Amino acid sequence: MWGGRFAEGPDAIMEAINASIGFDRRLAPQDIAGSRAHAAMLAATGILSYSDAEMIREGLLTVLSEIETGSFAFSTALEDIHMNVEARLTEIIGDPAKRLHTGRSRNDQVATDFRLWVREQCDMAEDALLALMRACLDQAEAGADWVMPGFTHLQTAQPVTWGHHMMAYVEMFGRDLSRLRDARTRMNECPLGAAALAGTSFPIDRQMTAEALGFAAPCANSLDAVSDRDFALEYLAVASISAMHLSRLAEELVIWSSAQFRFVRLSDRWSTGSSIMPQKRNPDAAELLRAKLGRIFGANVALMTVMKGLPLAYSKDMQEDKEQVFDAADNWLLALRAMGGMVADMTANRDALRAAAASGFSTATDLADWLVRALGLPFREAHHVTGALVAMAEAKACDLADLTLADMQDVHDAITEDVFGVLTVDASVASRVSYGGTAPKEVRRQAARWREVLG
Repeated sequence: MWGGRFAEGPDAIMEAINASIGFDRRLAPQDIAGSRAHAAMLAATGILSYSDAEMIREGLLTVLSEIETGSFAFSTALEDIHMNVEARLTEIIGDPAKRLHTGRSRNDQVATDFRLWVREQCDMAEDALLALMRACLDQAEAGADWVMPGFTHLQTAQPVTWGHHMMAYVEMFGRDLSRLRDARTRMNECPLGAAALAGTSFPIDRQMTAEALGFAAPCANSLDAVSDRDFALEYLAVASISAMHLSRLAEELVIWSSAQFRFVRLSDRWSTGSSIMPQKRNPDAAELLRAKLGRIFGANVALMTVMKGLPLAYSKDMQEDKEQVFDAADNWLLALRAMGGMVADMTANRDALRAAAASGFSTATDLADWLVRALGLPFREAHHVTGALVAMAEAKACDLADLTLADMQDVHDAITEDVFGVLTVDASVASRVSYGGTAPKEVRRQAARWREVLG
């Protein structure tokens, strides 16, 4: 490929460190699509004859077929997917293949291939996110009025509904979806035709190749086109935030499915057993998901580190941009699909949720609010009175609703029988009717809104 400048070949170790075919072979479909678009453009602009372009087109389809059927022989000596494809194309059609690289460089070629690949990953991740969000919506609608404890510091705080908790994840994954779509829009510019860094003197039509490959427009600066990896970094950033959300839900599923909580039961499809303890149902899918997502964070940091000190335009450091993204994409998509399956199949234990919702003096805030509304107490005073009543109930080993009116009046003599109307968990959640609150009717309203958004 570049042997005209050199008197001898590379050292074996240099060949090993320089070659990327071991991993960039994944870009074969994108590389061939880019080459087909480039050849068609070269013919349309008169740079290449139509007969040569047709031979290139047919030859590239043959190469793609060989790769897809596993009969293609990849060569480390040819360094990367681009030269492996070009060399095989030359074997098939001869001299016309040598004209294919007119008006382009491997720099814009790989940037185009990589953008195409990441763009496809965005589309697959979007489908998986939508499936996961719909699974969460199904759970939310089914349990819109099932009471459960809401937690802060993993301590019982206030009653909420199962539907409200599930809708929190719909909101999280909805932001992931929004970020993913934004990132895809920004990456949808075509580097092809930027050549090595300065563009080309050939009368190419970059708009034509951009449209042929489904891009919105060509990249506007040839230096930036070949040296930019923001599209990969932004994809990893989106994946990392989404991975964090997935890991939070995975952690809750691990906790909730334990014998101590019994909030949910994961289906047999997403659980494993023990080799020695026959009673065990382990939430291994959630645990593995929780761990694998660290690889996405690592990929994000790794690629940022690769790019942080590179001058314009292309540097060979950028060959290290793909393995991390490939691994992160595989694991994010796997995690999204696994979580979607777990959420769709899991069964919430309504009785256990209700029993837990009533524990830990979860309606204490409702009592304080009632003291403000009914007796006109300043909230800080109401907070103090409620705290004293909680201490009394704790000493008596009972819940707030089990205290007698006389007990309550010992703390504040203006308390009336009406207070017992706010001390049930159902009354508590039903009262939280503010926008985005946990009241069942608000949960159903938010779920309906998301159903309309997702279509």
